[in-house]
Amino acid sequence: MSSVNKAILIGRLGQDPELKYTTGGDAVVNFSLATSETWIKDGEKQEKTEWHNIVMWKKLAEIAAEYLKKGSLVYIEGPIQTRTWEGQDGHKNKTTEIVGKKLEMLGWKGE
Repeated sequence: MSSVNKAILIGRLGQDPELKYTTGGDAVVNFSLATSETWIKDGEKQEKTEWHNIVMWKKLAEIAAEYLKKGSLVYIEGPIQTRTWEGQDGHKNKTTEIVGKKLEMLGWKGE
């Protein structure tokens, strides 16, 4: 049996993308993306925001770094991955992120 690992998100950037390069010369960009849902409970509007860690590689990373900024509305598609690493202090760290394979720019805050 096969499986599917794909996230599809539309949301706004929480900060400007951070572009870095690996020692091998590959571009990598990281940013947070906020998605929100709203509903009515007891006549009151409720809202919940989720924050997602996004990572993109190579040419897509360079495009994201050049054109996106805090508040940009984007469509992101890609697999979910969990990474673990050991920090300089010897402490084990773990993060879950979306590896952006597809990016569509939908607009900026205020549009």
